[in-house]
Amino acid sequence: MSASNLLVGKNLEKLQALRNPKVLRIVEEYISLCKPATVTVLTDTKEDIQYMRERALGNGEESPLNLKGHTIHFDGAKDQARDKENTRVLLPKGAKVSSFINAKDRDDGLREVLGFLDGSMQGKELLVCFFCLGPNNSRFSIPSLQLTDSAYVAHSESILYRPGYEEFKRLEGSEDFFYFIHSAGELDERQNSRNIDKRRVYIDLEENRVFTVNNQYAGNSVGLKKLALRLAINKANQEDWLCEHMFIMGAHALNGKRVTYFTGAYPSACGKTSTAMLPSHSIIGDDIAYLKIAGDGRVYAVNVEQGIFGIIADVNPEDDPIIYHTLTTPRELIFSNVLIVDGVPYWLNMGKPMPKEGIAFCGKWDEGMKDAKGKAVQPTTANARYTIKISELKNADPQADNPQGVPIGGFIYGGRDSDTTVPVFESLSWAHGVYVGAMVESETTAAAIGQVGVRSHNPMANLDFLVVPLGLYIKNHLAFGDRLDRQPKIFHTNYFLKDEGKFLNSKMDKQVWLLWMESRVHNDVGALETPVGFIPKYEDLKILFAGAMKKEYSRQDYEQQFSIRISKLLEKIERMQKIFAAEEGLPGVFTSHLQQEKARLEGARKNFGKDVISPFEFY
Repeated sequence: MSASNLLVGKNLEKLQALRNPKVLRIVEEYISLCKPATVTVLTDTKEDIQYMRERALGNGEESPLNLKGHTIHFDGAKDQARDKENTRVLLPKGAKVSSFINAKDRDDGLREVLGFLDGSMQGKELLVCFFCLGPNNSRFSIPSLQLTDSAYVAHSESILYRPGYEEFKRLEGSEDFFYFIHSAGELDERQNSRNIDKRRVYIDLEENRVFTVNNQYAGNSVGLKKLALRLAINKANQEDWLCEHMFIMGAHALNGKRVTYFTGAYPSACGKTSTAMLPSHSIIGDDIAYLKIAGDGRVYAVNVEQGIFGIIADVNPEDDPIIYHTLTTPRELIFSNVLIVDGVPYWLNMGKPMPKEGIAFCGKWDEGMKDAKGKAVQPTTANARYTIKISELKNADPQADNPQGVPIGGFIYGGRDSDTTVPVFESLSWAHGVYVGAMVESETTAAAIGQVGVRSHNPMANLDFLVVPLGLYIKNHLAFGDRLDRQPKIFHTNYFLKDEGKFLNSKMDKQVWLLWMESRVHNDVGALETPVGFIPKYEDLKILFAGAMKKEYSRQDYEQQFSIRISKLLEKIERMQKIFAAEEGLPGVFTSHLQQEKARLEGARKNFGKDVISPFEFY
């Protein structure tokens, strides 16, 4: 059926009310290409949002659970994670990007994905949705148009993102918006995408759009999340702001009278969520931040999202009391790929035994099940998720939807290594902090596939999502800081230092590292200058441990944790020199910081006559 036959009545009126020819043109184009049986245009009204919820239940993509507002969605067994191999940036002929960026010729990619989308919605309903990246009616806002044949995708986005229909009206016909075309494709009897071998996720920077087809897992299908992150990184690097893979949180001073806002970027399994959700502090966002300079010369940040698409494995009442309470009480909440028994969800390491049978992503499951290769089938995956609004959390910050954003006092970059980096340090300057962020590494653990202890380089914890050359990305970070009158301090954390196989920190020591960083932003405490940056003084940490954790902090613990390990740090620099040697366009300021830090480390070893230098030596 043609677009003219499907776009009639109220649906057409809703689109015409936007007075945006490009929106109407896009909707008509993909109706003609995807060939849906019906089209429904959804606005910001409660009635329209309720419609998409009911459609997700009615078409079997979601099922109700025992608690009011809770539903379960299952992805197919082969559609359980981001598809990195088939997630590609479409590049025009002759364009160059860093070697780590997964790219495809734009003409070839468009030909392929449009071919897969041709007729992909036959017999299904096309939902036309409008969302906003960032707070509504804000200079940070990026209106976003989503076309999808999955009510689950639309429902997820209504939780994760702010409503955008009125944002499109405010555009007054402007073409400055993102748009996303998604089709789950042909479905099997469980309403899961059937043709996973034809799963494609293509990012078209030329048109600020994303195509995604033959998938339902939200990391691949919810275009406004990590896919829009790529578009926004490209946009930010063409303009004068930053788009980062960062949380935003309010750190509350020990006396309870001050809140200092931080952003933080951590690779997977390095402590990002556990830092953002620390007790006694408040959260604005856990994943993606837009950062811009305001008239007062400071950095302000907003959370792109209003919700969390979080990994549920290991969420338990002891380690994550706020999230666990939220997941076990009535509210609007979508579980995905957990085990369901009599309407109750179960997940890995939730603090109670896993049942021996139930309904899982593979269908009916029991403890003795094996796959075709004889391997035990797990009841749930380590990537099982929950989708909720941040406002449902008890520790949600009251400034979360402030259209002006919140002023940022500090950036935190978190890495993971067992033998090199101190638990927390402050960079020597903004430029040195950019260098610190670009040097972030993550060490593999026993839980990861492959060899234990292998370090992966992940600059600014954003490597998977960069669509611009690394040299340009670093250059723009440096230039951003130069435009500031009040630069945030930049810190680095490492919660995973070990000695003889045992962690030198407890899980909750990060509470003290955060409080020390908060104090440093306001110059309430001094610090010791070392070759890698400023580290805490023992007496300041002793006070913070006693006040925040009622814990005695010994000189021995301090010395073990904050000693400067010269050889290990020089080994890291050597690794980085090899990596950065392959990158074109690195700013001279950046490479000079690498050389200067190497010289400082070698000088310290010569001056002190030691390879491991106690922090007390720097007093």
